[in-house]
Amino acid sequence: MFKKRFLASILSVALILGVLAGCVGKETSKSSGKSSSDEVQISVWLTPQWKGVLNASEDGADYDSFFKHAAERFAAEYKDHKVKVNVEVVASDQRDELINVNLNGGTPPDIFFESVFAMGDYAHRGALVPLNDIVDEDAKADIAQNFWDNVTFGDDIYFYPFSHNPGTLVYNADMLRDAGLEKYIGEENEIKTWTLAEYENILYGLKKDLPKNKYSNAFPMALFALNNQGDTWNLAYLRMFGNKFFDEKGNIIVGDKNGAKAANWLKKIYDDGLTNPGAESVSSNDANAMFQNQQLGVSFTNSILFNNAKADMESGKAPKFDMRLANIPSESGDPLTFTYVTGAAIFDTKDETRIKVSKDFVKFISSDPELVKASKNGVPVRSSVVEEFKGENPLFAAYTANDQFMFNFTGNVPGYNQLRQVLYPELQALYTGEKTADKAVKDYQSKGNKIIEDAKADSVIYSK
Repeated sequence: MFKKRFLASILSVALILGVLAGCVGKETSKSSGKSSSDEVQISVWLTPQWKGVLNASEDGADYDSFFKHAAERFAAEYKDHKVKVNVEVVASDQRDELINVNLNGGTPPDIFFESVFAMGDYAHRGALVPLNDIVDEDAKADIAQNFWDNVTFGDDIYFYPFSHNPGTLVYNADMLRDAGLEKYIGEENEIKTWTLAEYENILYGLKKDLPKNKYSNAFPMALFALNNQGDTWNLAYLRMFGNKFFDEKGNIIVGDKNGAKAANWLKKIYDDGLTNPGAESVSSNDANAMFQNQQLGVSFTNSILFNNAKADMESGKAPKFDMRLANIPSESGDPLTFTYVTGAAIFDTKDETRIKVSKDFVKFISSDPELVKASKNGVPVRSSVVEEFKGENPLFAAYTANDQFMFNFTGNVPGYNQLRQVLYPELQALYTGEKTADKAVKDYQSKGNKIIEDAKADSVIYSK
């Protein structure tokens, strides 16, 4: 009996103290405008993108510098709440594991800054919130429509485009000169567009006339199919004869005659010795190293790889030669180009206040006139930033001129990461002769569409 009465007394006192504490808290809030408990904390995760705020040469420059700087400014300027932004850099190969663990535990990050193609499946899973309400007409006018197409799933924008990383071909202009192919060389800051016939002339010319005493064990073009890395260039090659790859419903259509024609072209240049041998066992990393060692005349690159290769030349890590850019050719004459759009996405934490603050922070970093200048660390998506910095980097203007030829290599379909796993085995079968070109593209289409069909069943985009 005594124990019961004692326990009841303790609970009564605790209840009274709790009520008093609540009253005091309310009074503090009224008198100060905000109590310490009013602070809203949001988390920003990113994979390594660039060092520094605007430049890697800044003192103490690191991968989190830009977001920490932006967070300080946002906290100082934001009027709706007292805010703290916690920034964390995560390794690219740990990204999905960390996100999924936190999603399953109900604690996803508020914001993730990453390439869209790596994060698209989270939009299909319903893990992200649409950003339509923070995109204004000024942003739409300053950023080309093709970038908005890349970040739109169904009817909604899920990523705010910040910068991009365009994919092109890269060629050794010295090799072309030595093979008597000077007329095909573009300007230093030009992304050269060749017709398909011109490109074939370059490949056959390199094979026939490249001096063997100067370039021993060198081949005209890079070709690789060891794994899913660098698959975007293979996807581009399969579009070279007019195939659109995806239909309006998000299904793969590469198994038609134009897709087979592209696969036949790849097999022909491989059999004719216009590429490195053993493509089925060569990775994109292998091909990149071969190009830097002047064992390939034409290879693949993106803006980051291109800048890194230049830096390696300047530091003496790689042989120095005249390296220039070209578009992927097509039968129609219109070049093929794609890009990796990078920007911020917001996870649905179910917390309306945090989501609102997160949206305001994403709009802040993506549209503030000073902060958007950091996009020059990649390639800016905003034409205004390109205009400001094209003198510093003339290739910005060349990349922007290419925007009109851009295709969305993922199609924003569900299950894209799984699609990457079924493409390269078909290319391997093509190069080894195990399958004909027609069968390889048809088998890829069949397997790929099964993945998409299953993923559509779980996609909130397709269930609308």
